[in-house]
Amino acid sequence: MRIGTSYKQHGITGEYDAIVIGSGIGGLASAALLAKHACKRVLVLERHYTAGGFTHTFTRKGYEWDVGVHYIGEVTHPKAMLRQVFDDITGGALEWADMGEVYDTIVIGDDRYDLVKGRDNFRRKLAEYFPGEREAIDRYVARVKATVRKGQAYFMHKALPGPIAMMASPFLRRPLLRESRQTTAEVLAEITDNKRLRAVLAGQYGDYGLPPGESSFFMHSLVVNHYFEGGAYPVGGSQRIAETILPVIEAAGGKVLTNAEVAEILVDGRRAVGVRLADGVEVRAPAVISDAGVALTFGRLLPKPIADRFGFTERLSRTPPSVSHVSLYVGLEQTAEQLGLGKTNLWIYPDEDHDASVARYSADPEAPLPVAYISFPSAKDPDFQRRYPGKATIEVVTLAPWEWFAQWDGTRWNKRGDDYEAFKQRLADRLTAELLRQCPQLEGNIAHAELSTPLSTKNFAAHPRGEIYGLSHTPDRFEQRWLKPTTPIRGLYLTGADICSAGIGGALFGGVITASAMLKRSLQAAITEGAAAVHQSQRTAA
Repeated sequence: MRIGTSYKQHGITGEYDAIVIGSGIGGLASAALLAKHACKRVLVLERHYTAGGFTHTFTRKGYEWDVGVHYIGEVTHPKAMLRQVFDDITGGALEWADMGEVYDTIVIGDDRYDLVKGRDNFRRKLAEYFPGEREAIDRYVARVKATVRKGQAYFMHKALPGPIAMMASPFLRRPLLRESRQTTAEVLAEITDNKRLRAVLAGQYGDYGLPPGESSFFMHSLVVNHYFEGGAYPVGGSQRIAETILPVIEAAGGKVLTNAEVAEILVDGRRAVGVRLADGVEVRAPAVISDAGVALTFGRLLPKPIADRFGFTERLSRTPPSVSHVSLYVGLEQTAEQLGLGKTNLWIYPDEDHDASVARYSADPEAPLPVAYISFPSAKDPDFQRRYPGKATIEVVTLAPWEWFAQWDGTRWNKRGDDYEAFKQRLADRLTAELLRQCPQLEGNIAHAELSTPLSTKNFAAHPRGEIYGLSHTPDRFEQRWLKPTTPIRGLYLTGADICSAGIGGALFGGVITASAMLKRSLQAAITEGAAAVHQSQRTAA
């Protein structure tokens, strides 16, 4: 399904209070919050043929897959803050399907460890696997919760106006920095000597893309805490996220245009005044919000002399991109129920040393896969069979360094040559083998399979090195004071994951922070009131 209005067919008419570059969840959330809570007319410009960023889906030969929304936490309870934001910006139109008791299973060799919803259940289940580590598990859960609490003040400071931020920032940042400066491996080593337990506790590292020896414990804590109460999936598929946000933007006079690539941010003196599209058309507005990621925003969209003048070129050189990946999209001519496929995600590892596995594989693509993540979207979505009767889909994902594919950068999609296709096929075969090892009942039942690479990500999302999580979530990343909504260029704002953290939740809260900074007031109370009004309306209708 294509979501949004095509710029090539309809053009741009009218005046707008703000322009958003990119329609990822951060950009859409910023636009919807400005529309709903300040009656702003917002124009969202998306270079792809459909809106939604990594929340969009694609179809091929009668199958449908999500490209980035494999599961989301903190949305099953109506009073959870993430759920309140979604309810507010969608008018309650977005529904969620609970994944059940077990949301993730960590597989190390032939051993399996279920992660179950409910913080106390999580602790008890792990203690069953590691009966001698009960105290360590309790310390770990407490450390995660404490770190996330400290993070609330850290993120709060990003939305504060300049003078207030100068005074308050040190006090709001300092409590969190002790946790963010430590790697996940360092903290886990403080908690337990049990290498297998440490490997299991770090088993969701693919959700932010760095093994424990490289990742900030703060980022690790955000992800683990996000799923403590289980995972959920959008009813109707992940495209429903953008589909339900658009009406809120349009109700205030805004618009979301696809096939509308922004080539340059227009700057007059020290102020952003609009954008120039790839076809040369210029659109003016008092505010420009970039959801394109800081690498693209300051590395290409902002004229280089301006990026140099404000120090962005130097800052980008110190902030590496996150990982890139390959994803195998599998289609089957039977239902998930017929094939015995559950909702639980599988995280598969060759051994306990995640860092060594990643290092070996990065140096040699023929080395054992450091991780294989398997997701079953058709099993998670109760509406899938209505849309695609008699079918099922699976996604199998692993890491893939950009350097492996750089030689084909600049070639056209689907026309990259025989060597590229052969390399892709070797990776696809390895992922298929892992899928069949975990789900042997699929042998002979795969009707369609295709592999996306970092070049696919760059082609469709414009991420310079095919990265999937924006900036890398190292300890140093959370030291960067400039990763906030406001910039030294008046009228130019940032939003999305790069000013907050990886994932749908991080990018969504990036949108909340940006809208709050622009309106010079916290939107938390307004969002809670908006969500409550939605719930009351739904109860009345029922």
